[in-house]
Amino acid sequence: MVPLSWYLALSAVLFTIGVVGVLIQRNAIVLFMCIELMLNAVNLTLVAFSRFLGDVTGQLFVFMVMTVAAAEAAVGLAIIISLFRNRETLNVDEADLLKL
Repeated sequence: MVPLSWYLALSAVLFTIGVVGVLIQRNAIVLFMCIELMLNAVNLTLVAFSRFLGDVTGQLFVFMVMTVAAAEAAVGLAIIISLFRNRETLNVDEADLLKL
C-alpha cells in the first residue's frame, strides 16, 4: 500500500508546477492548463485524505471541484476566443481590450 505522504508529495509537486506556470507564462492557454493542473492537485489531495480517513466526503468535494473546473474551462475558452479574435494574440498582457 502506498503511504499517504507520497500522494501529498505528488500533489504538492503538481500544485507547485501549476503556480510556477501561472506566474511565469503569458500565454492564455498555458495559464488555463496550469490552473487545471492546480485543481487536479487539490483533487488528488482530497481523494488521498478521503481514502486515508475512510470517508467519502473528500470524493464528493472532488465532484464539486470538477464542476467548477468545467465551468472555468468553458468561460476561459470563450475569453480566449474573444481575445484572439480582437487582438490575434493569446498574450494575456494584451487583454486590456476586454476592459470597459
